[in-house]
Amino acid sequence: MSLTPAFLDELRMRTSLSTLIGRTVKVQKAGREYKACCPFHNEKTPSFTINDEKGFYHCFGCGAHGDAIRWMTDQRGLPFMEAVKELAQAAGMDVPAPDPRAAKRAEAAKGLHDAMAAAQDFFVAQLDAIEGAEARAYLSKRGISDATRRAFGFGYSPDSRGRLRTALKDYGDPMLVEAGLLIDPDAAEPDSDRAKKRDPYDRFRGRLMLPIRDIRGRTIAFGGRILGQGEPKYLNSPDTPLFDKGRTLYNIDRASPASRQTGRVIVVEGYMDVIALAQAGFGDAVAPLGTALTEHQIERLWKMVEVPILCFDGDSAGQKAAIRAATRALPLLRPGHSLAFATLPQGQDPDDLLRASGPAAMDAVLDAAQPLVERLWSHEQGSAPLDTPEQKAALKQRLRALTDAIADPDVRAHYAHAFRERYDALFFARPAFTPAARGSGSGNSAARWQRDKRGNWKAPIGPAGHEVRAIGASGMEQRLLRAILAGLLRHPDQIALHRETLAGLPIGDPILARLADSMISASLRKETVETQGLLTILEPGEVYNMAKGMLRADTFTLTPHKMTADPDRLARDLEEAIRVMAQGPELEAALAEATRRFKGDVSEENLAEQQRLLALKADHDRRLAELAQPEDIV
Repeated sequence: MSLTPAFLDELRMRTSLSTLIGRTVKVQKAGREYKACCPFHNEKTPSFTINDEKGFYHCFGCGAHGDAIRWMTDQRGLPFMEAVKELAQAAGMDVPAPDPRAAKRAEAAKGLHDAMAAAQDFFVAQLDAIEGAEARAYLSKRGISDATRRAFGFGYSPDSRGRLRTALKDYGDPMLVEAGLLIDPDAAEPDSDRAKKRDPYDRFRGRLMLPIRDIRGRTIAFGGRILGQGEPKYLNSPDTPLFDKGRTLYNIDRASPASRQTGRVIVVEGYMDVIALAQAGFGDAVAPLGTALTEHQIERLWKMVEVPILCFDGDSAGQKAAIRAATRALPLLRPGHSLAFATLPQGQDPDDLLRASGPAAMDAVLDAAQPLVERLWSHEQGSAPLDTPEQKAALKQRLRALTDAIADPDVRAHYAHAFRERYDALFFARPAFTPAARGSGSGNSAARWQRDKRGNWKAPIGPAGHEVRAIGASGMEQRLLRAILAGLLRHPDQIALHRETLAGLPIGDPILARLADSMISASLRKETVETQGLLTILEPGEVYNMAKGMLRADTFTLTPHKMTADPDRLARDLEEAIRVMAQGPELEAALAEATRRFKGDVSEENLAEQQRLLALKADHDRRLAELAQPEDIV
């Protein structure tokens, strides 16, 4: 659909912006303008102004700015075309249809919307009738107030096969079947040779009814809860031209504007969880509709906030649902957009927790929400024993599979780094001593690296007075260090990810040290660093010539895998190579200290610590030899 600038200008002109905003925000006349407390951020003194003559609003506190259409998209959460349609309807304007077929579909959808609205009115009326007594008793038992009942549109479907069909007969059976309100028994047996056609009958019978609404608050489907014995406990409308359960979130119409105020969206498991939270003051809750959270629903949540909170029950079913949502989100992750996970106490749903401990307890659960990376790590760590080398390797393989599922390269690299840190901390406890960053002026002065007049690094004193040696002066370490720096020169986007570790490397070769410092400095000055930009900051001389030589080399290796084409392989290999390079001096200093303690106190504890560090040192040396291929890169 193509909307001309003239049409949009006319729409804005016909819309009273102060009246539109005044429907949900208290506005006050202030001269030729209006003022209000900004709905986009919390404030006590009004800094939000509305100018009807110019047709825009502006907040001098947070900078929110826009016109009537922007108000509908930002504050109400409507898609652009939905916002235009709603404003046009209020202004008495017809939105241009792109072609006759689209107009026909729109007309058909209008008929379905009317039928669903009529069904909602019917169900609400039945709840207040004699037959609705059991449903009203159930609501009272659940502690649902009259205000909540009205806000969520509770109704009741009589236990009859034809009451709704009769009440809505003017819409005709075909439309009611298409809307999912009636069931056509013959449609289930299209090849039947039955002579007499059977009549459609009501889909919902003897159930407490809840309307499912779209972002504009229009009823598009229903959910019905059985009141006595029977299955299913909850029955939803089937997919229809109006309703796609995989793309719809229950309570999206109310939670979307509420989330603008709180900056938060809570995802819970079902209708009654949403309603209990809303009644307790948590108006920003939504729920999927009887299915696991889908990709479309995750994207819809991200239009509301960048990090929705998934709050599932603490039982095994709830935690399985959380992990399904976590893994489904991985391919969709992008910078800034993720999920957080709040876990309810074992055996409690939101209603149970609120009844037992009040809103403060729910706030505490939400405040303790885990980031996605932590939830994945804790799940994989606890999903199988980790007693043998094979089991430990299996954990590493599972973590790599999760990382590989992430499409965005930057997010994927950070996840790989985060998992590696946790894995190493679990199985390869690092020694406590870590050299302070070169030239940072921070840390213990006795363990700070300094340069002498020739530019060489002067080793600090490690634990118990043991000198920590420099690295990369010759041999395998130098080959590995040159491969690392060559990799960073070719892929400078990786520098910032490893900047802290690189700054702490006590490099013994002065030329390599100056090259590393130049690369670190460049990454601190600019968010985006390019290879050519790195070369331009190097003065002609030994460092520049070395860098050029590294770039002229056809290939270089850190592992048996050639790091030339696969960016994921490169990122992982660089991370491991830098980690191994940094561990050497630390392990040696810690081992020297453990040996000193053992000589002074020949105890089983000191012996075990010395042996543990010896094993780690042997593992480190083996991996160093594997990474530092004998082939030089320049």
